[in-house]
Amino acid sequence: MQANDLQILRAAAIPTGVAGLVAVAVAAFAGGAKGALGAGIGVLVVAAFFTISLVVVTYAARISPTMMMAAALGTFLLKILALVVTLEAFQDATVWTPGAFGLTVIACTVIWTIGEARGFLKLRILYVDPTAKVPGQIGEKRT
Repeated sequence: MQANDLQILRAAAIPTGVAGLVAVAVAAFAGGAKGALGAGIGVLVVAAFFTISLVVVTYAARISPTMMMAAALGTFLLKILALVVTLEAFQDATVWTPGAFGLTVIACTVIWTIGEARGFLKLRILYVDPTAKVPGQIGEKRT
């Protein structure tokens, strides 16, 4: 993972972690231990899913842009399937509060996305290569 990728990860993970702690505290106050557990699981799901996506897409970007897009779509599909299977498996569970889980997932997803976008916007990445030679430039020798 490159320094830019770590900077984006930090820009997203830190605010999400803070929001997750607040969500766990609010859920514990509102719903007791079951609420806190539901919110805690929600924070972990969001952090794991987004971190896995960032790592996979970063690795695939080193191969090719096409591979990067395929990795992004593939991880999205696998995460949705994993979430559906997990929610189905724990549909009747009473050990945690599903409402706290759902609200925490939504809030942390929004905060992670905003943090990731903000981190990306703060990067100083050139989108044009200043040393590239353009065919037909003045001073270029023709063979």
